[in-house]
Amino acid sequence: MADETIGIVGAGIVGLATAREIALRRPGTRVVVMEKEHEVAVHQTGHNSGVVHAGIYYAPGSLKADLCVRGVSILREYCQDRGLPYDEIGKLVVAVRPDELGRMENLYERARNNHVPELRKICREEIKELEPHVGGIAALHSPRTAITDYPAIAREFAKDIEASGGEVRLGFPVTSITDVPGGIEVASGEERVRVDRLILCAGLHSDAVARLAQDKKAPRIIPFRGEYMLLKPDRTHLVRGLVYPVPDPRYPFLGVHFTPRVDGSVEVGPNAVLALAREGYKLSRFSLKDLAGLAAYPGSWRMAAQHWRTGIKEYRGSLSASAFMTDAKLYVPGVGVSDVVRGGAGVRAQALDPDGTLVDDFRIHRVGRITAVRNAPSPAATASMAIAEHIVGAVFDTSSAN
Repeated sequence: MADETIGIVGAGIVGLATAREIALRRPGTRVVVMEKEHEVAVHQTGHNSGVVHAGIYYAPGSLKADLCVRGVSILREYCQDRGLPYDEIGKLVVAVRPDELGRMENLYERARNNHVPELRKICREEIKELEPHVGGIAALHSPRTAITDYPAIAREFAKDIEASGGEVRLGFPVTSITDVPGGIEVASGEERVRVDRLILCAGLHSDAVARLAQDKKAPRIIPFRGEYMLLKPDRTHLVRGLVYPVPDPRYPFLGVHFTPRVDGSVEVGPNAVLALAREGYKLSRFSLKDLAGLAAYPGSWRMAAQHWRTGIKEYRGSLSASAFMTDAKLYVPGVGVSDVVRGGAGVRAQALDPDGTLVDDFRIHRVGRITAVRNAPSPAATASMAIAEHIVGAVFDTSSAN
């Protein structure tokens, strides 16, 4: 029905992109975005590194691969139309050891299957031509990989929603979701919003909000904090574009890398340490409720049994700047502890299955009138407009989303 009301929980970039897509594709539909914070894009979107991923890493045929590649093209066009930052500075994925060359070749084939534009393999000498201060024996060069400002894009999405007659309701932490005749009632304390359909894009709290909607308990969100160093202003010349390691396929994290930002700064990182709270942006922040939830979930212990050695290594980097920079120096040998200062941190909402498997692909559940985004890590910001297309197609289709 064109005159129905659609609710979206979460005003991060995925929730806002979805609300905007509904408003544009279904004129007459009332859209209400409900967000617990008092501004949009506070959490994962607001702590994003700003990279527009080209689709190098993702398994061909996965939602990540398909929606990332689609998302890049429409995000680029949107930024150009709105005068938002979009700078194709390029990326090098650098092999520093001979045993990484096989993984790099596999990555190249994966990227080709994903139709990553203009990707090529380059040798040591070509690395130096592009990045004089970068070490390595071989690399993949992705010249079309870009950087942008995701919080600015999210704010622009919110303007589009309101211009279309929708509402972004801030300061609305969802406390209950209840089926009522012909619809759904979403409550925040004594305040109520009645909608015909509901889409959950709650990020760090996606599992908790999904449980309010009677969705299944798994997967559970495990918060991983990613901490950054910043190159000092007189050392930002050490890199011209994005410099990444060849990733370890056992983990969904990409390893410590160098990331120029649209403001001219250069981040080094992140590491990946278990946060002691869902919004644990600082090492000192912890939540007994969140820790109890982690301890009670069987997948947490199974994950720990598999990856405890890596966890110890990551925590060393968190506590010691020297340990943090050990990996970074493999890629830019001239950089050291004296060249950096502590930067910010973000928390990644990583879904975890009961068997201890870190969920890699986007995961979206459908429960009657409710659609729940249960896992949307990187490259969700890059793919946000394509994710929105996918969700809207599923919501208004008679079949169920995966």
